Formats: sequence, structure tokens, C-alpha cells
Amino acid sequence: MSPTSSQHSSVSNVLSGALGGLLVLLVGAGLIATDVIETGDTTREVVERPGPSTRPVASGAGGVDRRTVSDIYKQEGPGVVFIQARGTSSESPFGPPGERGGTATGSGFVVDKEGTVITNAHVVEGSQNVSARFEEEGEFVDAKVVGRDPSTDIAVLKIDPDKAKLQPIPLGKSSEVEVGDPVVAIGNPFGFTRTVTTGIVSALQRQIEAPNGFPIRNIIQTDASINPGNSGGPLLDADGKVIGINSQIATGGSRGSVGIGFAVPIDTAKSLLPRLKRDGKVERSYLGIEMARVTEKVAEDLNLPVKEGALVTSVVSGGPADDAGLKGGRTPTGEGIVAGGDLIVKVDGTAVKTPDDVAAAIADDKPGDKIEIEYYRGKDEKTAEVELGKRPTALEQSRQAPREDGGGGLFP
Repeated sequence: MSPTSSQHSSVSNVLSGALGGLLVLLVGAGLIATDVIETGDTTREVVERPGPSTRPVASGAGGVDRRTVSDIYKQEGPGVVFIQARGTSSESPFGPPGERGGTATGSGFVVDKEGTVITNAHVVEGSQNVSARFEEEGEFVDAKVVGRDPSTDIAVLKIDPDKAKLQPIPLGKSSEVEVGDPVVAIGNPFGFTRTVTTGIVSALQRQIEAPNGFPIRNIIQTDASINPGNSGGPLLDADGKVIGINSQIATGGSRGSVGIGFAVPIDTAKSLLPRLKRDGKVERSYLGIEMARVTEKVAEDLNLPVKEGALVTSVVSGGPADDAGLKGGRTPTGEGIVAGGDLIVKVDGTAVKTPDDVAAAIADDKPGDKIEIEYYRGKDEKTAEVELGKRPTALEQSRQAPREDGGGGLFP
């Protein structure tokens, strides 16, 4: 996993006002999606549980023990489903290997009694036939894909409540999660149904790349064991509430877990759920620029007029920012930054300290909305009015860079 923008001054792929920014499957390069695998024998028995099963996830106030892992597994486990997707697209980097029309498996979880199930978008990408199973030896039931958002790797399925015993899992608040908090992951790694693993929140505010190439931000990092097939399954807190959707792992070049997993925050899913159920998709605004974080060192090295902001490194030709006259950089530097571009310091009057601030400023804007951008060109202060466009379906190319450990990675 590449460090976040707060850890270095690398280029940020901020091309829209999206909520955030899945790492592309890199065979042998160290990053894979914990998603779909070829189905073979999917009736293997799951026996993996942390021991002892009576161990509390955490201690509450005054030293009072909270729920145990066994408690959470027994109560929330039945709400985790095994997802089977047939006819997945071979063009997707997150789909199963082999020919078009293959069958892949993943995880998901029930969120209401009406049969709403949340999973990862890449689990069902391109699939023509999706079904779900609630018990190891149970029957598969049809699952209709009612909405997909590749930009956050979230998909919503609908199951006929009369055809399955639905047990919704309560949703928590990922905004209240802290590093060090205990977590429980339940899913179907490598087809082993309803496997439970435990760990802690290892870090917050990570960034990974979505299936369509755009960044997903505010990602939760965990050391709970997560493997291919866990994708779409819940990451639970000590109260058994969902705080994230397990989506990817960093592997260091192997195919298994090395204790670095990434979950899309549940707050993101909750904010998008009504639109996905209603419209089946999420339309996002689009600015059409790439930016780099400005630090004191960068400002000094490049002789910038201010010590913070979002440095425009490139502008998409014919995009909204290009039409408004913004300019990208022209001179590559040893810092991995292309210098010479405009330096954004405000969006609609709100101060910009990092590229994330630009994305956040237009997150609620729609295509066609107009925003005012204040920036420096050299030492001159300028203002531009930009009419936001509609975000493309996917980025044409992902920017990749070597990581410190030698594995493949992507700029945050």
C-alpha cells in the first residue's frame, strides 16, 4: 500500500469530487483485491475461529468485558452471505482468471429485513447471474443487483425476503473508529464459508484505488486476516456493528494475507445506499486535474508563494479545468512532482491545504454546477470559474510507482 498524502508529497489522482479514492490487482507485484475466486468445491467446512472463543473483543468502561468473538460470530454471523456471480467480465482486473463467463465467489451482508445486501462492486462486476447462500448446505437464492458504484467499490443486492431467513447486521459509525480498536471480520475466504478472524484497526485515512481507477479515501486498515473471497464481507467493531466493507489486501507479492487489509468505511456505504437503491448508480462531478500536496519543503524547493495547497500537476485536455484555463506542470522533479502548474489555495472561498480539500469541496456538487477556484500562477493570484463535468466511467490509465518495499503501488 502506498503511503497517504500526509506521508509524502506524491501525486494525488484527484479527478473529481468523489468520496474517495481499491488498488488494481497486480499479479506478483504485491497488491490484490480480496474479491472473487474461481469456484470449485464450495462446500468445504469452516472451522476457523479465534481461541479461546470466550475471549472478549475488548473491555468496556470500568473493566467490564464486552461481547466475545464467539458472541459476535453467533449473533451477526448469520447475516453474512456467500455470493456466487456467474458470467463475470474477463475484462475486469478484479474478476476471476480465465475466460469470459466464469463463476466467482465473494461475501456480503444483510442490512435490513427487506432483503438488502451490501457487497463490493467488483464481486459482481459484469455478472449476468448473481445468487446468495445463507447456510453451508443451504440453497442458493437469486440476488438482483440493484445498484453499483465502482468509484467506491460498493454494490447493493436485493433478495426476496420470502426465500431466505434474513438476519440484518447493525451498522456502526466508521467516523468514530480509532486506531487500535478491536475488530472482527467474517467472510468466505477461498470459499471457506463464514470464516471469522480478529485483529485491530491498524490505521485510518488510507487510500486505495477503485475498480474504475479513481481513488477511494478514508479507508480503514486492519491486521485481521483477510483473503480472496472476503471481499464484500463486514468488518465489525467490538459491539458487532459493521464499520467497514472488506475490499482489498496488500500481499507483498504473495497470494495470501500478510496482515494488511483495507475496508471501505460503512459511513460511505450508508450515504450512498438510498441513491443506489433508487437510481442504481451515483453520478459524480468531475474537475479533470491531477494534484500534488504542497509541504514546506516542496514550497521551498519550488519557490512557491505559499507553504500549503494543491499543486496542479496535469490537466485533462478538454476537461472542465482545462476549459476554465487552469494549467498543469511542465517540469518533472526529483520529488516525483511535475512543477510549474497552478497552485490552488481556495475553492468557493474555502481554504485548500491538500488535494483532499479540493475533492471534499466539490463532493456534494453535481455535474453542471459552477465553482470558483482561487489559485497562484507563479506569484500572481488568479480566480477561475469552473463548470463541473460528469465523471468518466473510468480512468484511462492508473498512475503506478514503486513502493519503498519494492512492490507495486499507486500514488495516493
